[in-house]
Amino acid sequence: MDISIIQAILIGLITAFCYAGQLLGIYTNRSIVMSFLVGLVLGDIPTALTFGALAELAFMGFGVGAGGTVPPNQLGPGIVGTIMAITLKSQGVTPESALSLSFPFAVLFQLVTTAIYTALSGTTDNAKKLIKEGNYGKFNFLANSTFIAFLVVGFIIGVASAVSLPALQAFVNVLPEWLIKGFSVAGGLIPAIGFAMIMSVMIKKELLPYVLLGYICVSYLGLPTMAVALVGGVFALIMYNLNTNQAQSAVASANSITVGDEEDFSNGI
Repeated sequence: MDISIIQAILIGLITAFCYAGQLLGIYTNRSIVMSFLVGLVLGDIPTALTFGALAELAFMGFGVGAGGTVPPNQLGPGIVGTIMAITLKSQGVTPESALSLSFPFAVLFQLVTTAIYTALSGTTDNAKKLIKEGNYGKFNFLANSTFIAFLVVGFIIGVASAVSLPALQAFVNVLPEWLIKGFSVAGGLIPAIGFAMIMSVMIKKELLPYVLLGYICVSYLGLPTMAVALVGGVFALIMYNLNTNQAQSAVASANSITVGDEEDFSNGI
């Protein structure tokens, strides 16, 4: 599959919007969002959404910075990975292997993000000087320089990712079939590792039975995702009702104890 110039420009605009949108807090820099938009441009939404869902599962754990660490940027799988998954699937590249191949780009784009922040770190002092001088036009430009830089760099990344498709195709052609299958296996493990990382932080011993129940539903009963979600919803409602009843019983018991302990002063003593 070839990517036209118009498609490359559209992917560049999508990348610029999604990359800069993270500064606005609108969560456009998510794999599922970028994958859907790229799939819309390339005309293969099912593959794009399949890949985006895998990437989101992986970034449940890998996308959370622990302490002072900075996680990889989802621009890698969201743009480059989706392009690989759609355009190279005739060459044996699955969404799982595309996810593995896109992680180096995720690290690279995070380095680019850090470089932008570093290069523009001195704008605060310059902005203060411009305010004192009353030069509000340059101040507005300087105040939005980071956003503008993200737009420009995002557009360049998107266009470069689309235009470099022949190089990606040549790279994949050089890889032996066993290595591509290995990338597929590794890519299938990445979402599981990411999910396990976030579960290791959130899980409590009281919730372990529900984790095991979900595993049984998927592995042994073969239930689809929606059915497992409905089973989880049923148990969530049961636990909510039990906790509500226990709270009401505790309040009623406390009120009865308080009333029983009050002294009777009706006779004036």
